[in-house]
Amino acid sequence: MNDNEVLIRLNDVFFGYPGGPAVINGLNFSLKRNDRIGLIAPNGSGKTTLFHLIMGLLKPTAGELEIFGKRVEQEKDFVEVRRRIGLLFQDADDQLFSPTVLEDVAFGPLNLGKSKKQAKMIARETLAFLGLADFENRLTYRLSGGEKKLVSLATVLAMAPEVLLLDEPINALDTDTKARIVKILNALDISYIIISHEIDFLSQTAEAIYTLQGGRILLDERIEVHAHKHAHPHGTYPHEHE
Repeated sequence: MNDNEVLIRLNDVFFGYPGGPAVINGLNFSLKRNDRIGLIAPNGSGKTTLFHLIMGLLKPTAGELEIFGKRVEQEKDFVEVRRRIGLLFQDADDQLFSPTVLEDVAFGPLNLGKSKKQAKMIARETLAFLGLADFENRLTYRLSGGEKKLVSLATVLAMAPEVLLLDEPINALDTDTKARIVKILNALDISYIIISHEIDFLSQTAEAIYTLQGGRILLDERIEVHAHKHAHPHGTYPHEHE
């Protein structure tokens, strides 16, 4: 397996919502195998839009997307993309829809062609890995916010993705749950991009942290983490500390 293999490449990509200015404006970006990238920027800067473009939930107005070595344009092109890239939505309620936790986590493997027995086994193994072994019969709508986020992550990991796109994975979570997610991410052998407003969290989970401004990722302004776990690019971008 080539560590320099480019998994996702965006070439001069543009996107704007109807009636509005360009949110993504000539963006060039690539994610290589084993990359762990953090992305921090103000609300409305296009971070979530970028993820939705990669997943084919939005279509660029111009530019080219190449994912797993293939140019992707039509809806049919994104079928494989969605099998191999796991997107964790910012709101866990957008991810969970089955009555019980086990059913939710088993849903992805079932869609990948696994038998019911195999899907349940994968779901149980994934829940155990996340420290949720006793959650399988819990009702999803009765879970706390932190529990929903962990189960949402389980639904994504159960599909054995090659890439993770994590949209604000610790937003509004308590300190203990944040620490659990840090531990989980650091135990994964997978490429990922994390969107977060919390620089301290990104400093523990990402090997490179960039910002997005004017619809472009500023790859020449990598954020360096100081020894006291505080970081900022010239102090100009909003961020939070625990």
